[in-house]
Amino acid sequence: MVFRSEKRPLSGPRTLKRSHLAGCLVVLCLALSAKGALGQETTSLATAERAEETPGHCTWYGECFTENTKIKNCVYNGTAKPLEDEKSIKILKTLCPHLIPEDPTSPVLTCCEKNQIKNLNSNLKMAANFINRCPSCLRNFVWHFCDMTCAPEQSKFLVAKEIKTTDKGVDYINEVDLHITTNYMEGTYNSCKGVYVPAAGQLAMDILCGVWGASRCTYKKWFDFLGDATGAFVPFQINYIATEEPDDVISPLNPLVVPCNKQADNETTQCSCVDCDLSCPAAPPIIPPPVPFTFLGLGSISWWVIVTFILGTAIFLLSVCCLGKKSEELPSFANADTLPGNSAIEYRNPSIMERMGSMTDRLLEKGFTAWGKYCAEHPWFILFLGLVTIVTLGHGIMYINVTTNPVELWAAPESRSRIEREFFDSKFAPFFRTQQIILRPVGLEKIVHDTSNGPITFGSVFNEEFMLKVFELQQAILEIGQETNEGLEHICYAPFATGKATRDQCIVQSVWGMWQDDPDKFNETNTEEDGDKEYVVNYLDYLISCTQNPYDPNCLAKYGGPIEPAIALGGFETPENAPPKYETAQALIITLLINNHYDQSKLAPAKKWEGKLIEFMKNWTATAPKFVDVAFTTERSIEDELERGSKSDISTIIVSYCIMFMYIALALGQMKTCDRLLVDSKVTLGLGGVIIVLASVACSVGIFGYIGVSATLIIIEVIPFLVLAVGVDNIFILVQSTQRDMAKGPRGGPQEPVAEIVSRSLGKVGPSLLLTSASEATCFFLGALSDMPAVRAFALYAGMALLLDFLFQITCFVSLLALDMERQRANRLDVFCFKTASRKDDGVISEGILYKMFKELYVPFLMKKKVRAFVTVTFYAWLCSSLAVLPYIEVGLDQELSMPEDSYVLKYFQELKRSLSIGPPVYFVATSGLNYSKPEVQNSLCGGLFCNPDSLMTQIYSASKIPSSSYIARPPSNWIDDYFDWSASSSCCKKYANGSHCDNSVPFGCVSCNIPLIEATKRPEPSAFSEYLPFFLEDNPSATCSKGGHAAYSQAINYELDENKEAIVGASYFMAYHSVLKTSEDYYSAMREARKISANLTEMIRDKTGNSDIQIFPYSVFYVFYEQYLTMWPDTLKSLGISVGAIFIVTFLLMGLDIFSSLVVLITIIMIVTNIGGMMFWWGISLNAVSLVNLVMALGISVEFCSHLVHSFSVSTEANRIRRAADCLTNMGSSVFSGITLTKFGGIIVLAFAKSQIFQVFYFRMYLGIVLVGAAHGLILLPVLLSYIGPNVNRSQARRNKAREESAIEGGTPHTSSTVDVASVPREEVLHSPHQPSEGGCRTPGTVHMSTLSSVSPLRTQNAWEGGLVPQRRRHSPEGTTLVEDGSQGDQHEKLISSSSSSSISNGEAATATSQNPNAVAFDADSD
Repeated sequence: MVFRSEKRPLSGPRTLKRSHLAGCLVVLCLALSAKGALGQETTSLATAERAEETPGHCTWYGECFTENTKIKNCVYNGTAKPLEDEKSIKILKTLCPHLIPEDPTSPVLTCCEKNQIKNLNSNLKMAANFINRCPSCLRNFVWHFCDMTCAPEQSKFLVAKEIKTTDKGVDYINEVDLHITTNYMEGTYNSCKGVYVPAAGQLAMDILCGVWGASRCTYKKWFDFLGDATGAFVPFQINYIATEEPDDVISPLNPLVVPCNKQADNETTQCSCVDCDLSCPAAPPIIPPPVPFTFLGLGSISWWVIVTFILGTAIFLLSVCCLGKKSEELPSFANADTLPGNSAIEYRNPSIMERMGSMTDRLLEKGFTAWGKYCAEHPWFILFLGLVTIVTLGHGIMYINVTTNPVELWAAPESRSRIEREFFDSKFAPFFRTQQIILRPVGLEKIVHDTSNGPITFGSVFNEEFMLKVFELQQAILEIGQETNEGLEHICYAPFATGKATRDQCIVQSVWGMWQDDPDKFNETNTEEDGDKEYVVNYLDYLISCTQNPYDPNCLAKYGGPIEPAIALGGFETPENAPPKYETAQALIITLLINNHYDQSKLAPAKKWEGKLIEFMKNWTATAPKFVDVAFTTERSIEDELERGSKSDISTIIVSYCIMFMYIALALGQMKTCDRLLVDSKVTLGLGGVIIVLASVACSVGIFGYIGVSATLIIIEVIPFLVLAVGVDNIFILVQSTQRDMAKGPRGGPQEPVAEIVSRSLGKVGPSLLLTSASEATCFFLGALSDMPAVRAFALYAGMALLLDFLFQITCFVSLLALDMERQRANRLDVFCFKTASRKDDGVISEGILYKMFKELYVPFLMKKKVRAFVTVTFYAWLCSSLAVLPYIEVGLDQELSMPEDSYVLKYFQELKRSLSIGPPVYFVATSGLNYSKPEVQNSLCGGLFCNPDSLMTQIYSASKIPSSSYIARPPSNWIDDYFDWSASSSCCKKYANGSHCDNSVPFGCVSCNIPLIEATKRPEPSAFSEYLPFFLEDNPSATCSKGGHAAYSQAINYELDENKEAIVGASYFMAYHSVLKTSEDYYSAMREARKISANLTEMIRDKTGNSDIQIFPYSVFYVFYEQYLTMWPDTLKSLGISVGAIFIVTFLLMGLDIFSSLVVLITIIMIVTNIGGMMFWWGISLNAVSLVNLVMALGISVEFCSHLVHSFSVSTEANRIRRAADCLTNMGSSVFSGITLTKFGGIIVLAFAKSQIFQVFYFRMYLGIVLVGAAHGLILLPVLLSYIGPNVNRSQARRNKAREESAIEGGTPHTSSTVDVASVPREEVLHSPHQPSEGGCRTPGTVHMSTLSSVSPLRTQNAWEGGLVPQRRRHSPEGTTLVEDGSQGDQHEKLISSSSSSSISNGEAATATSQNPNAVAFDADSD
């Protein structure tokens, strides 16, 4: 007889392994079999004629023959006989009370004798193992067997159809017709079809309905199966004849049917919700998700973005058209009283903010100037100190701990998933180490097998040659390690082993287990006749039988349990609302389970065996037949491949760095002539800059090595790129600023000292370098507030590396720059500095091709009115499109991307997607604190009789009914329900004379435990519950007791024994299964829904038990990896928000409290990050921890693209915003472009050739996007944005800057001037007419022109302006002098500004110089 079970997941300690579960179906023989007289049969093929009967006759009585263990009943046509055996009467009264007369004095008349009743009782107890959870079902099921076996009027509904005679002349019945109503059969089936078997994780009908299983069973199929004599346990054929109306001879059996939601009698309750859907409360209607708004195929977000874009664009274009000309003519500072060209600046008193900003900038400039001069004058000392610092800090690398464990990388130690994982592993055991091989046929045809039920098409995976090759592979795997006594049996999971496991006891989930790994059994072939046609019955028919009922004893694997078809087969069809078609499978899967240990030191043998398996499979795959395609993995494979992938990409990273270094070395130099190529190149300087960058990373790692902060591979892979981008940009800005400063110097005169040039350059760009470095370092340090360990470590290491890089650049690199300039002046070759070039420098310093292109081509084009408008609209459209797609960025990380392209694990992941047909197990864990012996606790957890309607079992069962939303595919296995059944069965609990446990399968030497039960509920009494629970967990399931809990629950309960040897239960779990999960969204959605269920369960149990400390939480092995995605968007916004806020604050402080400049930087950076998000959507880059690290890094690089330009704009004193934007883009744009964009571009392109897919996607694509998007915004949008809404000039700072440049022109020496204390000049010496034309063509009344600068003390001039001597009222003398009055003091202080004593140029000459240098402004360097 063939049995079928519902497909169930991977066998393990959480799943019952019952070798004889189906054997318990001897209930089908019921009273039809007994220990009758054995005799030699003489087969009679003739069918006996039906004897004359009268109503009330029996059809049989007693047993008289046994055929192959099948016991036959004797023919008897007489009346019922009195039953006199008291024990039999007692049994009959319990099982069949309707056969007992109400009058106790009346005889009990039956058509059965005591042996039949005894067997009826024992066999019905076996049936109760599966259906006694539902009293109504059990009562309905038993009733017709009682009547058929013992009813005194059998002849009314039971007809002997075939009678045979033994060799002793005794007639026996070989086939009967049982006339029974459809109402009874259908009603009984309906009351039983939902009964659940917790230990097996399936419905009782999966076992009781044979080959049909629960999914395809009907009442007719069920009763046909119950009477099928071809089965091993049905003694003779029983034909269930549906008969509705009685006739003169037949009165069909029609027992009363009790629905499952009604009480069978006054002593029982209705069936629970788990076993009877009619008992469940009405489920709330499933509210479908709201239908998203769409119009013309576009959603609401898209339409909002479109409307916003149209309105914003319209407003902008109207503003440009109506106000554009007026706004362009306005000066870039409020209420300026200037002439066109901004040839003079009013002497209005600067605001407090402007004074503070000017003071901040002045202090920074002076500080950097002084520091630069010291470093340039003492280069070797600075370099020595730098080397000592690098060696000291870098030594900490020796103490660094590199973390590669994915759990420690992506899950915070205090995260819920880590805490729950730790609890589960410590209380129970870590999930198994899984080894899996997937085999798929190549080029083989499907098989059409002709059967008596019609032709069946099998997948090519069942090709005989293919299957034999799979068997050969499986056996070879099992032989691994045997030669050194390190075989699988030493490490495997063997749930039925009571001592040391043998290899046959190891769980191997393979289709060959259905044949007990026996090729001879596989090759067995028989024939079957159906009418005139003969059919071949072979391994394919056997396969169908075993896949429909894995619990058939003939189909059980060597280890003693079933082979789950959904695990052993892959890629089969699963029709909706229909059972799986296993015969359509496309792959065979071999799964081996190895014990895992909480103590990692015990895993060495397992890892060693897994290593041997990997080596074996690689060799086997290389020589496999062409018709076999193999994919495999082991538990250690992922970690091994990640490490290998990281090492394999080292060469790619080195090539990337080499390309960037070569570019830096070439781009820093100025190639004027070929014969001076090696003199003017900057190879040594570029190499020094790169070494400084790498040294800063090494020192950062060393510092945290001393501190004890673990590093990750991301730090090695990402931070050098980040620091190189930032560091090289600073290098280019510093070097090119120095080169341009030298280009503006005097010709033909004595050369200015190198220290002066270097110090002046550092003083000019130092504040900008400080601004960007401080912003980036603060951004990353605050990013360390992230809960994700990998992000936190990256932020800490990156912030420290950037800070150290800045410090090394303003010290060591400045010293290297000074040394390189001295080398170049000495005409010595680069690299080979001991050799002097033959040709000397002509003194002409080129501005560089890139600088000229920016100045003469790009900047004039970009600043055109129409171009600026077009750029603004284009970037606004880009921003809107990015905002529209941001919500649709996929969250998660495809596990395939983590593997190198040539990895065998990548192939396994790809194959797994095609073949995966079962979901992972999920454990609902109850923490310690519950007293399981108390009824209120039991009722809160169980799912059978007397359990609460909202119990744990019921709620999870209800969730499994809607797997599409709950992601729970099957109800949980519930140890407490099975323990109740095990305790109530007299054939289960046994013990030795000394009171120790005895397995139920031991035939002799043991006695029944006779567990005391509570009469009303048939549950163990509280003391007995604790006493016999360990027995239950040690008892293996068998044919006589299917409820033994050792295989299913030995690890599910954490308990200790007290002094009375009673179990005190701590934590326990209840295992269910998720539905099939394939995408990242499936995984984290399943975890989210499981947590919702657990929250409800926790609240319910706390309410029922009054224990507020108890908690129910779900655990699955993948939770710790996917928890981050539940809060990925909030975490991303938090990290980016903190970083952006830090950038804004630092920018505001270091730009002299300039709120407008800070806002411009903020707006641009937000746009960059937003558009990078849009790029992620269109380029298929998901949001996860890796991309979050890159987004935080993008913020840092964005500062480089923005802050230098905005700082340059803020200090520019050109006439209006357009000219200031052009000025900052000309001076700073080429350095940013060459320092970041071109440098990184070459290195990033190389990453496209990396073997690691994660490099290709998250590093190549994202890095390229970051550089391109950042460059576009920084070099295209930002100047345009500044030309429209750039901040006003800081008047105090602008006067000082203009004075510096004007002084350079008039003094003849760059950036040097002499000044006089204007406060000390008498009024009489003021000679200047208010309307006297100046070199600029006219002079504005009320202004002092600086073309007549005289020698004054810088400090006194500064004090005169900032000490309140700036006049509020102006008057002019008739002679044309300008009188400046100090209104604030009430005294008139007249100041005369005369020509510099060191200047020999006239006003006309100054005008000429000014016209030649548009950047020359007429203010002293240190005056306000």
